[in-house]
Amino acid sequence: MNKEIQGLHAWLNQFQHPLLVSEWAATQGVVTIDDKGKAIDVEIPFLVESLTQAVGNWISQHDAPAQWDDYTFYVSARVRPLESKVVSSLTSIKNIIAVTSAKGGVGKSTTTANLALAIAQQGAKVGVLDADVYGPSIPLMFGTKGKNLEIIDNKWMKPLEAHGVYTQSIGYLISSDDAAVWRGPMASKALMQLLKETQWPELDYLIIDMPPGTGDLQLTLSQEIPLTSALVVTTPQDLALADAIKGIAMFEKAEVGVLGLIENMSYHVCSNCGSHEDIFGSGGAVKLAAEKGISVLGQLPLHLNVRRDIDMGVPSVVNPESAEQAQGYLQLAEQVVSRLFWHGKPQPERIRFVEVK
Repeated sequence: MNKEIQGLHAWLNQFQHPLLVSEWAATQGVVTIDDKGKAIDVEIPFLVESLTQAVGNWISQHDAPAQWDDYTFYVSARVRPLESKVVSSLTSIKNIIAVTSAKGGVGKSTTTANLALAIAQQGAKVGVLDADVYGPSIPLMFGTKGKNLEIIDNKWMKPLEAHGVYTQSIGYLISSDDAAVWRGPMASKALMQLLKETQWPELDYLIIDMPPGTGDLQLTLSQEIPLTSALVVTTPQDLALADAIKGIAMFEKAEVGVLGLIENMSYHVCSNCGSHEDIFGSGGAVKLAAEKGISVLGQLPLHLNVRRDIDMGVPSVVNPESAEQAQGYLQLAEQVVSRLFWHGKPQPERIRFVEVK
């Protein structure tokens, strides 16, 4: 790399932002120079609209080094695919994120639904796979309960789109009154069929709502699905944190990196006076994250609106009446997509060939 390009990177790196690393401009693929067209493309490798705009504004307000004066800068953003330990055959999906809790009742599915919608609001193409085959809740949360999947060529299932996100769940295939009475191997096989026999569109992220617990089913899924990373949802109370430790250990065994903790029900917000109460304790996730060397990606409150919105099939992120609650999920989404890239390893993108007859 010549000194002129190093100088360009150094100039761009003067722009600092909480979602960027200090040497962000020197990252491979972020800055592309077209000498023939006198153009410099700056491509942010994940989608956060406010960040892309901020980079563009900074460049327009500052003078580039003299040798780049006659070049035009273009700023854009595009989600980059990242490597996973398991080789992926899902060519239409760039990144797969598992959301787990290791313990039921901590709001994992609610967090998954709102996180997926918050990422989609930034312009990313997002899908959700409901992996909780024993208690599927995504159809209720997305307002698609009772709807049927379209079957293509007697083989492929077409995911249901709701609120701009593509969803797939065992709940679309069995009656809500029936129970999936399956042993571990059968449940694992059913889930892998849901994943691989669904005709997913081009997705930047597929978010998997994992079944709670750390048993054989969860471990098998972690080892067989090409996961980019994992998120662990917990509450501040000691009982939930003890199980969160097991969840982190499970992904370590599967050699899947844990991106961070999400502390749900971090505090209760009174719907009458707005006061905050630490009804499940406080500081637990922060302490655990420090012990494990990972980050707390978000601390989400317990609020009546969040529960109401989920029951209505209109999660808070897409309900204008819950704009205040949505902010927490939108900030969480920014942390997830940015940290996912900076902690991951970009993989070469596949070139898809179409046979012309």
